[in-house]
This record gives sequence, C-alpha cells and structure tokens, in this order.
Amino acid sequence: QVQLVESGGGVVQPGGSLKLSCTASGFTFSKYAMSWYRQSPGKERELVAATTTFGGDTFYEDSAKGRFTISRDNPKNTIYLQMNNLKPDDTAVYYCNALLKWPGVSPKYDSWGQGTQVTVSS
Repeated sequence: QVQLVESGGGVVQPGGSLKLSCTASGFTFSKYAMSWYRQSPGKERELVAATTTFGGDTFYEDSAKGRFTISRDNPKNTIYLQMNNLKPDDTAVYYCNALLKWPGVSPKYDSWGQGTQVTVSS
C-alpha cells in the first residue's frame, strides 16, 4: 500500500523560506522519479518540481525556477523541496508523488497524501 506523508508547511511572509519533506512507503522508492505538486483553491493540481531516480536531473515549473530546489535521500525514502523567496502565488497545498515517467507531468499513483499547507502572506 502506497503511503505518502508530506510535512513542513506553514505560514510565512513574502520573501521567506520553507523546506518541505515527503516520506514514501509501499513501493521501491529509488526506482522512481519523484515529484512535488501543488493545488490552490479553484485550480487544478500542477507539477511544481521533479527529480530523477538518483537526483541527476531535475525539472521546475517556470515560476519555481531559481527559487525552489528539489532533492531526495533514497536511503530515507524522502524527497525535499527547499522554497526560497516565497510569493503569495505560492500559497497552496503541496503534495508529493512518484512520477509516471520521465520526462512527464503525470503522477504514478492515484492515492495522495494529506498534503502540507503553505501560506505566504504579510
């Protein structure tokens, strides 16, 4: 049974930073590209960042480039998203998932974790 547990969200002021974590279980973590998605109220869930199996290649959505950094620790079955210079438009619930294929945008698993709320507000 796939489990994805996100943490690290919070309320920050514009320009602030947060580091999100996602710990996965129920599948062979090191065999899959992993990804971060986010969903704002009234919007579709969108891919924010992704990384290949050993972190050798990464993808960032345009607004995240230069501000967000995705990384992974395979022995810990965990991925991270370091978010710097946060903007109000980054406000969303952030989720992780394995990536269906690389390159690509579709998640591999239909089940999602509870997500972690990021709120950027002054």
